[in-house]
Amino acid sequence: MHAAPSSSSPLTYDPAALVDEYLRVLMIPDPVAARRFVSPELKIRFTGGREMIDPAQCAAFNAGRYGWVKKRFEATEVVTGATLEQAIVYNRGTLYGVWPDGEAFEGNRYVDRYVVRHGLIVHMDVWNDSAERMLVRAGLAEL
Repeated sequence: MHAAPSSSSPLTYDPAALVDEYLRVLMIPDPVAARRFVSPELKIRFTGGREMIDPAQCAAFNAGRYGWVKKRFEATEVVTGATLEQAIVYNRGTLYGVWPDGEAFEGNRYVDRYVVRHGLIVHMDVWNDSAERMLVRAGLAEL
């Protein structure tokens, strides 16, 4: 689902489609190709407050946390009032894949928030259930 941007400053691109394509490429994973969607000033705040500045860092983190992982998109939504200068985009859904020990998983919820300026992603926040799942698997959290 893609929400319509504000008509006060018509967009010449679709920020939701940009985020969807960025995520598709990043989850291949192809962090080199994913760089074409991001600003050189990119700031990423990954699960657990981990700060990153490059899509390759996301791919490397995922490679250490999972055997493999993919996203199943449920919705990509542009916040009302988006302009050519800036759009806020949320992508949410679930993760599925395999833990490093080979156990399959699915249904881990995620929400990503993007700030897109002039057609490039400048900020990305990532939240998901996997962090909590890893604590449970390690016996460090109570259910």
